[in-house]
Amino acid sequence: MTDFIHSRIDGSGGMPPYNSFNSIYRVHKNNSVKKWLIAILVTLILALFLPWTQNIKAKGKVTTLRPEQRPQEVNNVIAGKVVKWYIKEGDIVKKGDTILQLGEVKVDYMDPDLLQRTQDQLNAKSLSAEGYKNKAATAETQTSALKQGRDLKLNQLDIKQKQQALKLQTDSMDLAAVINELTVSKRQIDAAKIMLDSGVMSLVDFEKRKVSYQNAMAKKLSAENKLLQSKQEMLNIGLEKNSTIQDYTDKISKTEGDKFSSLSSVATTEADIAKLKNIYASYDMRNQLYYVLAPQSGQIVQAKKAGIGEILKDGDLIVEIIPDQFDYAVEMYIDPVDQPLMNKGQKVRFVFDGFPAIVFTGWPEASYGTFAGVVTAVENNTSADGKFRVLVQEDTTYKPWPKQLRLGGAASGIALLKDVPVWYELWRNINGFPPDYYQPSKDAAAKK
Repeated sequence: MTDFIHSRIDGSGGMPPYNSFNSIYRVHKNNSVKKWLIAILVTLILALFLPWTQNIKAKGKVTTLRPEQRPQEVNNVIAGKVVKWYIKEGDIVKKGDTILQLGEVKVDYMDPDLLQRTQDQLNAKSLSAEGYKNKAATAETQTSALKQGRDLKLNQLDIKQKQQALKLQTDSMDLAAVINELTVSKRQIDAAKIMLDSGVMSLVDFEKRKVSYQNAMAKKLSAENKLLQSKQEMLNIGLEKNSTIQDYTDKISKTEGDKFSSLSSVATTEADIAKLKNIYASYDMRNQLYYVLAPQSGQIVQAKKAGIGEILKDGDLIVEIIPDQFDYAVEMYIDPVDQPLMNKGQKVRFVFDGFPAIVFTGWPEASYGTFAGVVTAVENNTSADGKFRVLVQEDTTYKPWPKQLRLGGAASGIALLKDVPVWYELWRNINGFPPDYYQPSKDAAAKK
């Protein structure tokens, strides 16, 4: 009975075997688990020697490199009240388009004819300056005339003085002749007196000689008087010359004083004119500032003021404009421990929100849907959260970034570092070591 049971179980005795027995008890089958295990172990060992690209992961957002391409606030320069809106949120505007019209709120500028009145003041000051210039020119002419008159008068006095000098010389010569004549008469009268005493000469002849001597004395006195008068006349001419010089000097000084006074008035008036021109230009510019214009082309967002008649202060934010053309970039924030590993020119791969991607962290070339970038700047100061800011621009040697990107959109960045074996990367992570210090080769980048 037992042999029968066994014979039926093991399929002996001519009975067909059971499929369940063959499936459960695989004693006579060759097992390949060992081969698969060996193959997997060999594959894993070989994989440990595959190259692995060390990297730094960081979050970021889309921005621009140039400040003028970032969202811009439009502020009013002057205080005013809202008169009319020319746009609404979401509108696309061109550079120079009118955004808002303001009305005046300061009493000093409410005169509707303020510009014209300032221009009238400017014209009046200009006429005043012209009058002072003409007065200065007239004083200059008077000064020239006085100088010419002085020169003529002095020339006349010089001639008169020379004539008087000749006359003085003549009078001196006349006096000398009279003295000689008097000397002769004196000698003759002395001789006549002796002769009269001796009885040789008559009294009549003596008296004649006496009369000649007295006449000679009279001529001497007359000649001396004439000489003194000539000397006095010479002194008078010198005094007249000095008086003329003093008189003309006073007149010229007074005329030049009037001239310089006029020139001073011209300078003062021109200063007032310059001040009025400045005021006029300020008024004119203020009138232009009543209309707030778009500083650049873009989209209007976030209107901060609303309603008609609302008061705006100096520098208040009106709207924001997002430029319609800009160069994309990504700003990433990395931990301080990774800051020494980031260098200008380093390669970065990005995954932008809204764009599907398959990412293999250690094998960037095998990833799909990522976009390449190049580090442009690494800031040396930390942000508010204690991280360092890194700016990355588009890598033009790779496929272009999508045009659908918008400022502020999120991006996941993978900064590529040094290539190392997989086993080394595992060993580094197990020990908690940072990635190896890596600096991109400038020669290799230039060659590429």
